[in-house]
Amino acid sequence: MTKADIVNEISKNTGIEKVTVQKTVEAFMETVKDSLVDGNNVYLRGFGSFIVKKRAEKTARNISKNTTIIIPEHNIPAFKPAKTFVTQVKDNVK
Repeated sequence: MTKADIVNEISKNTGIEKVTVQKTVEAFMETVKDSLVDGNNVYLRGFGSFIVKKRAEKTARNISKNTTIIIPEHNIPAFKPAKTFVTQVKDNVK
C-alpha cells in the first residue's frame, strides 16, 4: 500500500476530500519525523511506537580494500508495533 492508496482509502471511508486528507497525512508524517530528529519518541496507543534507537560504535571491514573501519555511534529511527497490533497480524495469516 502506498501513500496515495492510504489517502484514497481514508477519503473513501470518511468522505473528506483527497487534497485535505493528503495534507493531513503529510503533516502527520512530517510531525513524526521532526519529533524523531529532535530525539523524542512518538507513541500511538494500539498501533505502535516510532522510536529512536542508539547504535553503538563498532569495527567493520572493507573487504575490497582489506582494511578495518570504525563506524561511529549513531541514532536510527525504528518502529515497534503494539502487542495488540502484532497479535492481529499473526492471527490473520492466510
